[in-house]
Amino acid sequence: MVCGVRVIAGCMTCAMLFGCTANDLMLKRQAETEAKIEHLIQLQQKSEQRYNALDSQLLTCADQNRQTTKQVGQLHDSLKELRSGQDELKAKFIMLAQQTSTPKIEVVNPAPARGNDAGPPAGYVKAFGLYSVNNFTDAIPAFESFLKTSPESEYSANALYWIGECYYSLSNLTKAKEVFFKVSGTYPNSPKAPDALLKLGYTLLAMKEKDKANAIFESLIKSYPSSPAAVKARQKLTAG
Repeated sequence: MVCGVRVIAGCMTCAMLFGCTANDLMLKRQAETEAKIEHLIQLQQKSEQRYNALDSQLLTCADQNRQTTKQVGQLHDSLKELRSGQDELKAKFIMLAQQTSTPKIEVVNPAPARGNDAGPPAGYVKAFGLYSVNNFTDAIPAFESFLKTSPESEYSANALYWIGECYYSLSNLTKAKEVFFKVSGTYPNSPKAPDALLKLGYTLLAMKEKDKANAIFESLIKSYPSSPAAVKARQKLTAG
């Protein structure tokens, strides 16, 4: 009887020990699993941090690229404006130089221009000289004659623009509107294109067509955002 009791007690003790060992093993495996999960979470967090850093770098590069593209565009527009201004200064210089030797600008006959650095053609200089002394009535046919004889000239857009300015100065707003619209449509890449859109907007305002004028100003800002004309268009829109 006593031996039976001892055997039973021994079995119970073994069972308890086995149970404790199994429980310890489960706890150990659970701890290891949790440690692995925590490690994986840390790896994921590090990966997300790297991804965010790379994404930020990409955004920065993209922004820098946009800024560079914008700056290149602004420089390009500035060069076009500078070239246009130089052309007009050349025309004025030639006209003034010839006025010192001949009292009437109508009889000025400068030597034909040769090469890109020779200055504006004679026909353009004559027409621009008439415009410069406010002889708008005679300047219009002079510019038209130049356009007829030199339709492919690099000064064609300028000549057409000044025709519009002549009509505007003569208060012929209908013709001025027509010409300024033609400049922007025919010579969209010319430095005079944004100026023509600006004056088209001014002409429409003078004709009491404010909504159309504002639409032209908005189109100018969108098409030539870095041009001086766009700055004036923004001022007009802001002023209301």
